[in-house]
Amino acid sequence: MSALIKFKLVIAYDGTAYQGWQVQKIGTGVQEKIEAALGKMFPSVKRIHSSSRTDTGVHALGMVAHLEIPHTEFKMPVARLALALNAFLPDDIRVLLAVRVPDKFHARFDATGKQYRYFVWNHPAMNPLLQNHAWHFPVKLDLAKMREAAKLFLGRHDFKSFAGTRSYEMESNVRTLTRCDIKKSGAQITFIIEGDGFLYKMCRGIVGTLVQVGQGKIPLAKVESILASCDRRVAGMTAPAHGLVLWKVFYSPQRHRDTERKGK
Repeated sequence: MSALIKFKLVIAYDGTAYQGWQVQKIGTGVQEKIEAALGKMFPSVKRIHSSSRTDTGVHALGMVAHLEIPHTEFKMPVARLALALNAFLPDDIRVLLAVRVPDKFHARFDATGKQYRYFVWNHPAMNPLLQNHAWHFPVKLDLAKMREAAKLFLGRHDFKSFAGTRSYEMESNVRTLTRCDIKKSGAQITFIIEGDGFLYKMCRGIVGTLVQVGQGKIPLAKVESILASCDRRVAGMTAPAHGLVLWKVFYSPQRHRDTERKGK
């Protein structure tokens, strides 16, 4: 028997008050709050490993992380772990699920894809209940043109034109999008973007460009050339962080099977 028990956590948080997921030198990351809560219960646990990083102000409903707890310190039923952790977390961070997983499971390297959702409130007056969770865009948007443009992002492409600038060069800017849908319900427009991975600020660059297509500032016919240019300067704006949510992380059922043991 291994001396350590590995767990997968599914975590939701409102990112408004945080400088992103990762532990920060200046400001507070969501990871820091969760590690502090774990430290109160399991002194040996110093670090958790996430599937993703989110930027300042970005939210999550389905962030996945894994951690290892020594057998000697874990004295509760597995089913109580999430509840116990939430007792030590602020109200804007919640562990939705905590399950045992095989020793080889890795939250980041075993992930096969991710889904992000971006919310826009397209109405002259902002919905005050969504002020921290949707981008207020008061100008009427052409949904049909936006949907046509969204189809052009599907498949395998170099997405450098839509990524934020890093202080280092990425080994590859090529990613594969399997879904880029736009849904509308009343004044709320939801962008659903799925892929095998995402560059820094890539989702926000795609959404900003699509919104400018809907506004008429970027011609639909120009989107393919923007994608091919690999030049961030020719694409559209970067949508604000507060409209973005890491919605779900996908894992292959063959490689990852939760082994929750209730009551143990």
